[in-house]
Amino acid sequence: MSEVRVCSFDELEPGGKRRIEIDHHHVCVIRIEDDLYAISDTCSHEDYSLCDGELYDEDLEIECWKHGSTFSLLTGEPQSLPATKPVPVYEVRREGDDVIVKVP
Repeated sequence: MSEVRVCSFDELEPGGKRRIEIDHHHVCVIRIEDDLYAISDTCSHEDYSLCDGELYDEDLEIECWKHGSTFSLLTGEPQSLPATKPVPVYEVRREGDDVIVKVP
């Protein structure tokens, strides 16, 4: 497992997203209020960035901008078609002012 500091907490605004790469994992780190989420940045339906999509903070979902599938930020499960396969989610935490993401 790799744990990587990706940014400071204040660098990620509420409702903000940041695309990062850790050990060949493309990750979208998201801040909703004071909560952090980390989900694969690649849609499971086709190879498009989820970080470029709309964030639905009340539903804790992110949408693939190309075909409209939404994914749960908690489980990575698709919430709408055309995607049928989940995407990975990653452990993320705040440590002081640092945002730390853990990938396998």
